[in-house]
Amino acid sequence: MTVERTVRSVAGAFILVALALGAPASPWFVHQNVLWFAVFVGANLFQSGFTGICPLAGILRRLGVPAEAHA
Repeated sequence: MTVERTVRSVAGAFILVALALGAPASPWFVHQNVLWFAVFVGANLFQSGFTGICPLAGILRRLGVPAEAHA
């Protein structure tokens, strides 16, 4: 998997978990303030679309995840 696909997968998983833990209608509800984590992840994705800076992408590159898929 490439850096971009991994970032998308991790961000999507974080948002889904935050919604499951923060939505009062969820059976896994913990507290509504958990939704702020989803806001943080979404804001980070939004800013990285404009600036090209993503902390998780930098970490993944240092860990050796390929930047592009090899054909």
